[in-house]
Amino acid sequence: MAEARKPIETRTPRMESLARLPVFFALAGKRAVVAGGRAAAAWKAELLSAAGAAVDVIAADISPEMRDVAADAPRGPVTLHERDWTAQDLSGAAIAIGDFADDAAAGAFYEAARAAGVPVNVIDKPKFCDFAFGAIVNRSPLVIGVSTDGAAPVFGQAIRAKLEAMLPQGFARWADAARQWRDAVKASGLSFEARRRFWQIFTTRAIREPEHAPGTADFESLLAATREQAPAAEAGSVTLVGAGPGDPELLTLKAVRALQSADVILFDDLVARAVLDFARREAKKLLVGKTGHGPSCKQEEINALMVSLARAGRRVVRLKGGDPLIFGRAGEEIEACRAAGIALEIVPGVTAAQGAAARLGVSLTERASARRVQYITGHDRSGELPPDLDWSSIADPSATTAVYMPKKTLGELAARAIAHGLDPATPAVAIAGATREDETVVAAPIAALASRVAQARLEGRSFEGPALVLIGKAVAGAMRKDEPQRTKQASA
Repeated sequence: MAEARKPIETRTPRMESLARLPVFFALAGKRAVVAGGRAAAAWKAELLSAAGAAVDVIAADISPEMRDVAADAPRGPVTLHERDWTAQDLSGAAIAIGDFADDAAAGAFYEAARAAGVPVNVIDKPKFCDFAFGAIVNRSPLVIGVSTDGAAPVFGQAIRAKLEAMLPQGFARWADAARQWRDAVKASGLSFEARRRFWQIFTTRAIREPEHAPGTADFESLLAATREQAPAAEAGSVTLVGAGPGDPELLTLKAVRALQSADVILFDDLVARAVLDFARREAKKLLVGKTGHGPSCKQEEINALMVSLARAGRRVVRLKGGDPLIFGRAGEEIEACRAAGIALEIVPGVTAAQGAAARLGVSLTERASARRVQYITGHDRSGELPPDLDWSSIADPSATTAVYMPKKTLGELAARAIAHGLDPATPAVAIAGATREDETVVAAPIAALASRVAQARLEGRSFEGPALVLIGKAVAGAMRKDEPQRTKQASA
């Protein structure tokens, strides 16, 4: 019997090191100084004005570009002073920008700004900068800055262009509506949980209708929807979420939204840790998984914890590898929630067989060779091969069979399937860690697969993590995919 274990809280990882701290200066109504009148300085003056600063441009030579900005400032006034700057010009400034050709002039401006306690940036001279400008995506008040710390400006611009294409212009109107409505939502009498639900509904609507201009009627309808859902939000809920086979990019949008709104996440060992990066940093993350014949949390304890957290008003995400409805013990957890009257939602995921097939580049329902796909488990509650498998179905040459959790029983399963009529030459592939960085593929005729997996281990190829076996003519292409790996191992 597997050793019991208690849920283990997983701490949110510390923030990785940052080349720069991204901050956003509030400059409306404040004074900014720009020393320099060239075109590069004109662009910085335009940015400062757009942020609402009153910009003093101080330079003996003023470019046409700078004069154009001053004549048509986007927001804050831009005033031109056609002379050299002095240290007194920096007094009372909120921010200072310099544009100098040589290091001596740049250093003098930098030291003067630092002495005045003013954050300073000298254009194209990183050693004289307290901060850096990034590439900007403007959907104000939604603003995104992209920085590569000066390492690859063209790369930063490419990312900015991609974000520009992804974010509709209409998001600016929704972000502005959020700013206008925030105080009203706080004063609405809604609880904290209900207010958070308001903003979740708001976000869903904004993403669905980005070009709609939100108005008073929208606010009232969102508030009404929130009040209707408030009792359920305050009572707590459970969402069963499929984490997919490992690659976090295979998460559905709905799964990401569930992770980002969760208070508590109960996750299994099979869930790739990179998936948890999509969760709210404030969410409590508890490992409640089961390991193959190792220490495991009892299912009834997981059920009780899940229900008790929801009853305490928490938004609980039960995160399972692959799809929770395929060999994920979802049925027991669904029944526990229904028996307790807990609101339940299920978010399916990409199951392991789909992820493996995609990585192998094979179709599980190849028209010429497979008329059906079947999922079976490689072990029962005792860890042994299930006694009630339909061997004639597994032996069917026109079926593709996906065997979940096959590590311990692979040899016995293959032998019994062959004894019941499965062609020993039937193509088969074992894949561990499908879609993950440590993915391992071993392919062979079904009669030789177990020994080939054992050989791969002896050759130093890892076969740890969640594993799956695919059997059938449809996966013949995977045998060719594995051939270069085995040839490489043999020559090493």
